[in-house]
Amino acid sequence: ATFTFRESKTFQGRGVDEIIASGFPVSATVGGAALLIALSIGVPLGAFAALRPNTLEDRSSTLAATLGICTPSMVLGPLLAMLFGLKLRWFNASGWFDSSDWVLPALTLGIIYSAYIARLTRGSLRETLAQEFIRTARAKGASESSVVFFHAMKLASLPVLNFLGPAAAGLLTGSFIVETVFQLPGLGQFFIAASFNHDDELAIAISAFYAALIVSFNLLVDIIQAALNPRIRLHA
Repeated sequence: ATFTFRESKTFQGRGVDEIIASGFPVSATVGGAALLIALSIGVPLGAFAALRPNTLEDRSSTLAATLGICTPSMVLGPLLAMLFGLKLRWFNASGWFDSSDWVLPALTLGIIYSAYIARLTRGSLRETLAQEFIRTARAKGASESSVVFFHAMKLASLPVLNFLGPAAAGLLTGSFIVETVFQLPGLGQFFIAASFNHDDELAIAISAFYAALIVSFNLLVDIIQAALNPRIRLHA
């Protein structure tokens, strides 16, 4: 790696580093908000279903998560834009003009990713609650809230963390489909333009930037897992 960046063939007079620097804040704003939305919906929904197995609440939560997984962003995005943008006129249907233009694309991505997080949380928490150390904690007189939040959730969150590593990198670099639907000037739009115009310099630079984020987030996930799981230790 020489870190000598060339000019883009598509956007004449602009280096690929300048393009990434201008597009990444937009993608990061939408992706960061989407990640918070996904966690705030997915984790409570999955935990709620896991604590009430084989009940109406469990089946309803599982059905909602399944629908979220099966709904592609190219369908959910236009539906949200039509409802909140064109009919209710609460937000702009497309573009990056106002301070609230991140809401609809972030909500689109957040709802979809929350479905995956809910399924992972439910399955992992149910499996953790059936282990012996949970029965031991209950036998010692620990309260149910203490058992769930201080004992079970630490281990149950590990599969969610594994999922969040590459997911966070993908969200922060921008969803190509969502940025196209809402016409956002993020990295996704630049990558699509580079692909259609055979702009190898820009496409390779964005791909390398995305790969570096994946490696960084996966390393961060490994460190957090070692802190949460006593069976994992970091050695020099």
